[in-house]
Amino acid sequence: MNSFFSSAPLSRINSIDIVRALTMILMIFVNDLWSLKDIPAWLEHVEHGVDGMGLADSVFPAFLFIVGLSMPFALEVRRQKGDTQGQMLIHVLTRGVALLIMGLFLVNGESLNATAMGMPRYLYNTLCCLSFIVIWNVDSKGSDKTLGYVSKAIGFIALIVLAYFYRGGKEPNIESFQPHWWGILGLIGWAYLASGLVTVLAKNNFYIIVGAWFFFAVLSMVSHAHLLPKSLSFIPDAIRGGTLTGLTMSGVLAAYVFQYFRSKQDNKNLTLVLLGMSAVWIVLSVLTRPYWGLAKLGATPAWLFLCSAFTLLTFIAVYWLVDVYNKEKWFTIIRPAGTDTLLCYLIPYFAYATTRSLGIHIPEALKIGVIGLIKSLLFAILCAVITKLLVKSGIRLKL
Repeated sequence: MNSFFSSAPLSRINSIDIVRALTMILMIFVNDLWSLKDIPAWLEHVEHGVDGMGLADSVFPAFLFIVGLSMPFALEVRRQKGDTQGQMLIHVLTRGVALLIMGLFLVNGESLNATAMGMPRYLYNTLCCLSFIVIWNVDSKGSDKTLGYVSKAIGFIALIVLAYFYRGGKEPNIESFQPHWWGILGLIGWAYLASGLVTVLAKNNFYIIVGAWFFFAVLSMVSHAHLLPKSLSFIPDAIRGGTLTGLTMSGVLAAYVFQYFRSKQDNKNLTLVLLGMSAVWIVLSVLTRPYWGLAKLGATPAWLFLCSAFTLLTFIAVYWLVDVYNKEKWFTIIRPAGTDTLLCYLIPYFAYATTRSLGIHIPEALKIGVIGLIKSLLFAILCAVITKLLVKSGIRLKL
């Protein structure tokens, strides 16, 4: 049971794309809730220090889990195409660094001082996102490689200039460009780096994957018990804290179990074992909650276990619906959010910048209660539609 991915060529698993799409749509939806009034509290983030979680608190961990779930399949495809161990390690490193760069620029945008910098926040974010697209856009076949290199160089230069002239914070404590909390993409980058390196070095050894998951789960508890030596403080908290990388490793572990039974076409035992994993994680969440609570902002062990369980249960349901009963067409409109996820994530930055620059104001009636929720949901779906149109026009990001 230690070589799940080495037998036959892999086929695309539609359910992973769909769960990723659902997660991204939900992420855009909850990120737009700030614009609404009179909506149920359970939809929003729970405040720091509160024991509990709302729907918004389950989206980021779900995305980390999906990153892990898809990782072994993506790496195995590269291996089957002839990539060496070293090439896969470089791929993981460069992809992780790219996410860190994007997260760093976007999180600085959150505290930008428009007066000190001489540039409004929406313009800064737009220039950053445009630079990301120029740098990491997939060159079409037959395109001029020299022109591609030049455009990527221009994108990097643009980011360097933005970082150099950046000014943030409030008077009189104006800050220069610097790491804050890395942002969503940055945190994903650190978790991806740690779990990706482990997965590559494991060489499809299931027991190493189990051991790595156990290590980060225990590390999460040790960290919250304040037992980590201060000498390890140089390690990024997304790794040192255990929880975020633990979420990604939960997905990696689930992928190995899934592929083992899928290769045998044994959907019954596949479902039973994955349900069993979910049950164990729920029990672990219940057992650890009295010690450190259940909270996203605290990245507690109970949050790690419960969100891993919920995301895995969602994946099981979608797998049966999409890959077993062939209902993939039900999700056609949102699928681009799962196949071109990073591009879809950037669309709201352009949307908010467009409305701000053009002075477009959404009527108050569309920001209240159920009507507001429908508006935000339609906005998230529209982002997926725009992503599809951009991909058709030749814009497609690949890290």
